[in-house]
Amino acid sequence: MRLYSALILAIVSSALAASDIPELEHGYERVTCGSIIKLTNMDSGHKLHSHNIAYASGSGQQSVTGHPSAVDANSYWRIEASHGRGCYRSEPIPCGAAIRLRHVNTKGYLHSHYHNSPISGQQEVSCFDKEDHGDDWQIVCTGKSKEWMREDGIKLMHVETKKYLSANPKYSFAAPIPGQLEVACSTKDGSSALWAAQASVHK
Repeated sequence: MRLYSALILAIVSSALAASDIPELEHGYERVTCGSIIKLTNMDSGHKLHSHNIAYASGSGQQSVTGHPSAVDANSYWRIEASHGRGCYRSEPIPCGAAIRLRHVNTKGYLHSHYHNSPISGQQEVSCFDKEDHGDDWQIVCTGKSKEWMREDGIKLMHVETKKYLSANPKYSFAAPIPGQLEVACSTKDGSSALWAAQASVHK
């Protein structure tokens, strides 16, 4: 019996070690104001990404895509308070709060507006180097927690237009950025609109 229990324990331990479930450091489970994060689309596994490439249509602003790589430096975003408001560094973010996401490398804000996205014709999402209410996104939690937690699926609803940030694997770019997905705002809030905060750097 003792040998059987030891065998089961070894199998379970091996399975956990080989799994993709990240281990969260105690005390850092919450997503906080000022943190730098990567946002992973839970449907596709792609990271919310931007770069110094402008859209050839629509607004002509800096493009936002879903990137397949987990290590690309252009997938980092800093969490800030919504337009015209402030928050304390390391302050937990409650479900239902409005935030802004600032692209770390190019300094623009994740933004949306009434332009058509380039592939699906939904609402365009861009990176905007000025500040207005089009930068505000509401955290819509899907679990039982009252605060935004790392690795938990959340939705980002654009405050002005009430549409959801999404990345659908059906809408993929060709050259010069093959494999990257269109990121757009959608009226649908299904699996393509689920995101998880990962790889966070707490400030």
